[in-house]
Amino acid sequence: MIAINLLALANKVRHIYRMDTHDLQILQLIQSDNRRSAAEIGQEIGLSVSAVSDRLRRLNASGAIAANRAVIDPSRVGMTACAFIFVDLEPRADEEVFAAALRGFPEVQEGHHITGPHSWLVKVRTRDTAALQVFLTQRLKRVPGVLRTETVIALDTAKETSELAFGGQP
Repeated sequence: MIAINLLALANKVRHIYRMDTHDLQILQLIQSDNRRSAAEIGQEIGLSVSAVSDRLRRLNASGAIAANRAVIDPSRVGMTACAFIFVDLEPRADEEVFAAALRGFPEVQEGHHITGPHSWLVKVRTRDTAALQVFLTQRLKRVPGVLRTETVIALDTAKETSELAFGGQP
């Protein structure tokens, strides 16, 4: 019984991988262009193709590289409304129920449990403000525990990125 529990625990825990300067350089390069080859990366940071490939495998296995996907320009595909919604939950609301609901809404791009006067900050994208209204009234406000929402609509976006600044480098 103990062996089974340890095996189950081992399957749940991700491999811990200590990163060095080369790993951070690799992450810095691929976060801006994930289509770079191991040869291109190696040439730029002074490592062999096999060393870069091994490091990429370890970074993926450790979870440091969370996903490999395309970044789509929302305006080019008709997703013109971007809104930030402050959500207040009832005092006894189950935060995990709310978080699970957020994960199930494709309109939600980000959901953050925050400090301050509100419980959550949610970023959503929809086709237009009519679709935003439907999302708010028909979906978000119907999640158990939602007490009230306050929505601000972005008029323009000066910067939007998922890239991290390693060591304060641009």
